Amino acid sequence: MSALRNAVLLAALANVPFMAAQAAPACGPAPSGELKAERVAAVKPSRTAAGLYEGPVWIKDALYFSDFGFGPGFPSRIRKLALDGTVSTALEDSGSNGLAVDAQGNIVAATHKYKALSRYALPGGTRSTIAGQYQGQVFDSPNDIAIAQDGTIYFTDPDYQQAAAPGGQPVTGTYRVGVDGKVTLVDGARKNPNGIALSPAGDVLYVNASDGKLLAHSIVNGVPQAGKELIAGLDSADGMTIDCHGDIYIAEHPARRVRVFSPQGKELATIRVDANVTNAAFGGIDHQTLYITGAGALWQIHLPVSGMPY
Repeated sequence: MSALRNAVLLAALANVPFMAAQAAPACGPAPSGELKAERVAAVKPSRTAAGLYEGPVWIKDALYFSDFGFGPGFPSRIRKLALDGTVSTALEDSGSNGLAVDAQGNIVAATHKYKALSRYALPGGTRSTIAGQYQGQVFDSPNDIAIAQDGTIYFTDPDYQQAAAPGGQPVTGTYRVGVDGKVTLVDGARKNPNGIALSPAGDVLYVNASDGKLLAHSIVNGVPQAGKELIAGLDSADGMTIDCHGDIYIAEHPARRVRVFSPQGKELATIRVDANVTNAAFGGIDHQTLYITGAGALWQIHLPVSGMPY
């Protein structure tokens, strides 16, 4: 792994700008074969109605994740799992799905409640809007997020929680929000884009969708190019994360698994759980614990490799 990729990964893990990166965490061997993650017993459903956990993100010394229900408006809160195992509610009414962390250590949230990309300042949880419209219309239901080292944000906007609030877009799209706040459409041709992630060097944008394919968009001078098929046959692919080798961890919702692929699309490992899954992120003191969110459960597995915090 190059020094550049090491530095980029450290910057993401430490929540600091790229130039502040000093040294990289260990990048051990990628996982292989069949693996099993275990439930985090302390995390129990906070609602009586059915719902999902989503958008795990590791910030400083805790894991944050969205906990939303299927009732009117898809009510959502952000919960926090601390290093000591205690679980609390960080934000009671976040309206969020996917989460990420910016260079200042704040939560960037895909918020279906506001049909916008939002920022929640930590501590306190004060909300501000990063991007609320494209061509004069609100989004459908922002879902998942990837943030480049220069602060450019990419996010997917399927229609899964479109009914949370009025309005929407004529297409389900993948969007880019520049550091100047300008919103551009990366791809509006796919039905319900979902998981999104960036390669460690920030030169490839990965997006999956309801078509069962993972597309790789090369980024040239900050602009994503047309996507090329990297993986096909995914089973209702959902959120994704990336390890320090650039391997891609894809949650396959009904298959109850996270599959690991190399940057070339070769399948490396399968991590199984005992319920439907939604997303994954690395965390823990050594950034080598993979956390997996799903249907009323959170799982974890310690791996020999470090990875991205969302």
